[in-house]
Amino acid sequence: MDRRSFLKSTSLVAGGLALNSVLNQASANTKALVKPNAQHPLLLNFNENSLGMSPNAQKAVIEALPGSFRYPDDARSELIGNIGTLHSLDSKNVTLGNGSSETIQAAVAMLANKARKEGIKIQLVTPDPTFNYAELYALPLGVEITKVPLKSDLSFDLKKMEQIANDFDGLSIIYICNPNNPTAMITPHTPLDSWMKKVSDKQFFIVDEAYAEFVEEPQFVSAIELVKAGQKNLIVTRTFSKIYALAGLRVGYGIATPEIIEAVDEFISIDNTNTAGAVAAIASLKDKKFLEYSLKSNNLSRKIVETALNELGLEYAPSQANFIFHKVKGDVKTYKQRMKEANIMVGREFPPVMGWNRLTLGTPQEMEQFVAVLKEFRQKGWV
Repeated sequence: MDRRSFLKSTSLVAGGLALNSVLNQASANTKALVKPNAQHPLLLNFNENSLGMSPNAQKAVIEALPGSFRYPDDARSELIGNIGTLHSLDSKNVTLGNGSSETIQAAVAMLANKARKEGIKIQLVTPDPTFNYAELYALPLGVEITKVPLKSDLSFDLKKMEQIANDFDGLSIIYICNPNNPTAMITPHTPLDSWMKKVSDKQFFIVDEAYAEFVEEPQFVSAIELVKAGQKNLIVTRTFSKIYALAGLRVGYGIATPEIIEAVDEFISIDNTNTAGAVAAIASLKDKKFLEYSLKSNNLSRKIVETALNELGLEYAPSQANFIFHKVKGDVKTYKQRMKEANIMVGREFPPVMGWNRLTLGTPQEMEQFVAVLKEFRQKGWV
């Protein structure tokens, strides 16, 4: 499906017409698909945005290059202001990170330092599996790690996590990835908010919303709303790597009360966001058409894959992100290797959840290519 066909398709979707006609068109196009090859493999393993950044963002980077001998203070300041405006908050509520991962790292370091100064124990309570950077950053700081397996429906066991935090004699960092990685599922705001609103100086929440811009499920409400209400034991992290497709430029941010931002910033690298990343992020925030295009592309790609998984009878989790977590017949490592041999890179298995694979959603054309190979695998009895 070329860009013109895709734009036509997404306009039909936006107009409320049946999606079946779009999927039928995609199915017809698979007949003329060129299979991935060694020179042009499908990279569907790292939750990147295959659309690439907004053309306006690219232009902003090019125009900023002559001034790159200057430090990025002005660009960073403008970006912080724009992020604050986006969320109806003050710039004092925003901290920039080298990707959202640096914000997570700084928050963990800040809390570990707080516990050390106060002479108290500290633990990280995290679902399992989930995005593991908070764990990786906590380990060298001597933070105790407590993992809580997902429930049978792949949702977070919030009651168990809360019990563990309540029973701990010290400071608990609670990491919540929403939507979760690798399941792509959301945690509805009602049970999550009911816990987070029980404000405690012995519990601090890091809510990772890297994929929030993809969510269209009304049961999701950003934890940023609690920041707006003044909650102080919370930081919400976001990134420009996903829907804005700036993964290689490493731009992320955190949202919290000014007191928390000030404390976190003590552990953030000075001038951590470079000029190119900052101006690209500024241009991306202003490019509403690209944001809409990126979302529609992802939605169409998801439908293409879901239709194939339904046809093949392969179970999958309800996705609200730019990837799908689906079951695989047989050994996941074998499946992954066979996909690699077909020049398609897919995600890995995420213990303790076994037999499931994480698949990044690329462009609609890329997902048509993936589906064609997946159906060949079925013919061979591999899936």
